[in-house]
Amino acid sequence: MTQPQREWLDVDYYRTLGVPNTAPEKEITKAYRKLAKENHPDSHPGREERFKEISTAYTVLSDAEKRKSYDEVRRLGPGAFGGFTGGGFGGPGAGGSGGDLGDLLGGLFGNRGGQRRRSTPGPRRGDDLESTLNLSFEDAVNGVTTSVTLMGSGPCSTCNATGAAPGTSPVVCSACGGRGVVDANQGFFSFSQPCNMCGGNGMRVERPCPSCNGSGGEQKARDVKVRIPAGVENGQRIRLKQRGGMGTNGGPPGDLYVVVRVKEHQLFGRRGKDLTLGVPVRFTEAALGATISIPTLEGPVSLKVPAGTKSGRTLRVKGRGAAAAGGAGDLLVTLEVTVPPELTQAQRKAIEVLREAEADDAWNPRAGLGV
Repeated sequence: MTQPQREWLDVDYYRTLGVPNTAPEKEITKAYRKLAKENHPDSHPGREERFKEISTAYTVLSDAEKRKSYDEVRRLGPGAFGGFTGGGFGGPGAGGSGGDLGDLLGGLFGNRGGQRRRSTPGPRRGDDLESTLNLSFEDAVNGVTTSVTLMGSGPCSTCNATGAAPGTSPVVCSACGGRGVVDANQGFFSFSQPCNMCGGNGMRVERPCPSCNGSGGEQKARDVKVRIPAGVENGQRIRLKQRGGMGTNGGPPGDLYVVVRVKEHQLFGRRGKDLTLGVPVRFTEAALGATISIPTLEGPVSLKVPAGTKSGRTLRVKGRGAAAAGGAGDLLVTLEVTVPPELTQAQRKAIEVLREAEADDAWNPRAGLGV
């Protein structure tokens, strides 16, 4: 007879598959196939736990003997495991209060700390990895396709992740018959525990691969192609699904997170999708107005400086910023009025004439200072 499992008390497998407890075998199989297709981790990353729940439910309900035992356990409740009542362990003969069924049965079922132990390890998702990518200012603004080199676990190139030596294959474990668990008795209780011979995998490697010692994986360098979108910012993390560490027991790979570090530009700065640029102008250009040439990442363009421009004024050049999904940003040009360190004789005479003209000018730039 199939031995009852402790978790049967807590999990409603019929609800997991979305069928009534009177459903015939065909209906259970149909429901399982539909849910398995919708939640298979190969085509739906992130649904590993849901897929395992569905598979576990189907394993029990598709087996007539297991289903009968499961229904009986659900009907009897905790009493199915030796007559313990639903009142916990605070009643007569319980030896005190504060415990529960999980705490006592935890030790009997080979668990630690009352934690439920899986009968089989099941698929395990690979680790998430992180790598840093240094980009030039131009590549960050325009976008680029490049690659990063990772050191991490990957499928063994000698055995193609089987763990078996070349020319051999894993075999079904003779101790558990491929189930991954073995039945054990402990006095009045009966339970299943992971098979020690195969480690709960159901398969056993008789001749381990000499390269990976039977693990199926190896540490090696690999290049991962990364497409950096235009307008990426310094410190931004880019997620590459399933490009991280290798999964185990058929589990999917983890994700790779690429952290972008953007080098500073000698001329341009950055404010989101806008670029910034400081441009020095002559006093005469600011006072009288002028058309000047300024640099952009695509090449020089002309900029009109209005007459009477103050030092520190910012002008906007449309569409000359960083590329972005909603449209390119702008180039923000801040004008800085400069004074030549040395004057020619002609320049000095012209400025002295201007100073004499300003002496009769009613405009006082420092009038707001009260002096």
